Amino acid sequence: MISTVWNTIKKGELAPVYLLVGEESYFIDETIKRLKEAMGPEEDLEMTTFDLEEVPVDAVMDEADTIPFFSERKLIIAKNASFLKATEKGKEKIDHDVKRLETWLSNPSDFSVTVFIAPYEKLDERKKVTKMMKEHALFVQAETPKEQDLAVWIQGIVKAKSNSIAQDAIELLVSMVGANMLQLQMEIDKLTLYLGEGGEITTSLVEDLVAKTLEQDAFKMLNAYLFNDSVGALSIYHDLLRQKQEPIMLVGLLASNVRTMSNVFYLLKKGYHPQQIAKNLKIHPYRVKLMIEQRHRPSEENLLRALYQLAEVDLQLKSTGGNRERYLELFLLRQL
Repeated sequence: MISTVWNTIKKGELAPVYLLVGEESYFIDETIKRLKEAMGPEEDLEMTTFDLEEVPVDAVMDEADTIPFFSERKLIIAKNASFLKATEKGKEKIDHDVKRLETWLSNPSDFSVTVFIAPYEKLDERKKVTKMMKEHALFVQAETPKEQDLAVWIQGIVKAKSNSIAQDAIELLVSMVGANMLQLQMEIDKLTLYLGEGGEITTSLVEDLVAKTLEQDAFKMLNAYLFNDSVGALSIYHDLLRQKQEPIMLVGLLASNVRTMSNVFYLLKKGYHPQQIAKNLKIHPYRVKLMIEQRHRPSEENLLRALYQLAEVDLQLKSTGGNRERYLELFLLRQL
């Protein structure tokens, strides 16, 4: 559990070697930040960073075995430990002396804290060096938490800043930002800074302050079109054109959203639970929730008609010249 590792770091109980594995950069950055804080003032900290895609692992061990000059312990960061994952023979950029590393791991320097970072989904468990690393280093799994754990983490971050957040605001925030914890942290900082202490983060505040993605705008534009709100659909479309978005790409996004919507309603009719639908279609549960909770769902016929008309617009954009923005504009004006 990463919180247990962080607690031991806070107490000053530091391991000589850490292994951070996973693609969630928030946990990697946060662990290194906490190690730095535990090792004393930043101006006194001796720290060296190596990129193991550029230098051999020997350089890391040599540095770790060199006694620090100005402090009791020094921090060594070894990024991109690619020798721990599966690679084709002859494809490695650097020749790493893993045999020496295996020996060194059994007796690492006690005056250095060495952090190996493997920002990959999985390691090659068949390799002896991987087994040795897991046996002798303090292992930290840097993976994005599951949806419920992510919600608890968001609540904790917001509470630490003397604010609160509604459940539907959490769902909307994750839907808009994704599960990238570093990005979520930045957006939460922005929201709480705007609120000041003692306020609540609501869906409307998230809507107003969190940067919208192109996919979300396309989804809103499609919804406006499906419910015959031509003015709303055109307003979003013209705004996207001002942002220099290409009509042909917008047609692709609209078609993708129509197909997703059609699949959601089909699975719902088959008796699938919203969470199962989200998992099957690999989309965020909040997006499924928005589709299901629509007051007037578009019929299957209307969705198929919209998909057919979008295919026509796509063909026009690819085969004719003239005012390219006009083709999608006419589609949005044409009621189903």
